[in-house]
Amino acid sequence: DWTLQAKHPTGLCDECQEMFGNGTNTLYQSGPQARFFPPSESVMLLPGAYKNKVAFITGGGTGLGKAMTTTLSSLGAECVIASRNLDVLKKTADEISQQTGNKVHAVQCNVRDPASVEAAVNQLVNDVGLPDVVINNAAGNFISPSEKLSPNAWRTITDIVLNGTAYVTLDIGKRLIKAEKGAAFLAITTIYAESGSGFVVPSAAAKAGVETLCTSLAAEWGRYGMRFNIIQPGPIKTKGAFSRLDPTGTVEKLMLETIAVGRLGTPAEIANLAAYLCSDYASWVSGTIIRMDGGEYVSLAGEFNGLKKVTQEQWAIMEAMIRNTKGS
Repeated sequence: DWTLQAKHPTGLCDECQEMFGNGTNTLYQSGPQARFFPPSESVMLLPGAYKNKVAFITGGGTGLGKAMTTTLSSLGAECVIASRNLDVLKKTADEISQQTGNKVHAVQCNVRDPASVEAAVNQLVNDVGLPDVVINNAAGNFISPSEKLSPNAWRTITDIVLNGTAYVTLDIGKRLIKAEKGAAFLAITTIYAESGSGFVVPSAAAKAGVETLCTSLAAEWGRYGMRFNIIQPGPIKTKGAFSRLDPTGTVEKLMLETIAVGRLGTPAEIANLAAYLCSDYASWVSGTIIRMDGGEYVSLAGEFNGLKKVTQEQWAIMEAMIRNTKGS
């Protein structure tokens, strides 16, 4: 998920989001083609699309979680955001409530702990009832050579990403089945959940597990009125979190060269897609994995995509050489 808000291989962020930044600056660099693809960040769905709906968002206090909560709240949803840091949650909840005019609730939850998840869901149900929308967004990650990973480092990431998603999904899902109530579930994963990636192996493995969990339940729990979908974000433009990983800005520059549209994504763009997938407009969409990365994955995957750097003059020389090749 390019969720690289790393602290240290033995210490993790609360909810690591798709963030890249050189120092404390937001990334605004882009390639020349980006002028063709300006981000449209206004809310896409019609006002009131989520009226009388309850949404539960893990990792809702910052980054993508905050953006998705803001969008859903602006569309009329009563949102409940959860994470370990209650102070951050309360601040975010108050900020969004003032912005949208709709109540946002803050619930403390450590998704790694099934008892904490159960308590958080109990509070959710007591405060606003069972949710219509569940977004599993809480994540953790760090970069490290795999040979340096300790069992604790592996366990910490997989507990947050895979087990945490499973605990939340299974707890709420069982209650929905008992109440004969449907819901839309959404998981935020990463483009490397599909391909794998070195140096973030625990995250890659855990996110791949999340995708399999969701597609499996889409098949099994559709009969109970539940839909499951996944968004794989590429690099998203947010503040500050890349300072420990790219202090010189080198990775940022290389990254932009591999994104076909020439720019990073924005939280609002992810939030609009999330709002659609969890809405009634997407009632026939389930078990779907949507990659939203500005064409980064396909740019990295194509064996000959590097030829974009070849100039017209070089092409002319190569064409002449090819034509002169005997026996071709």
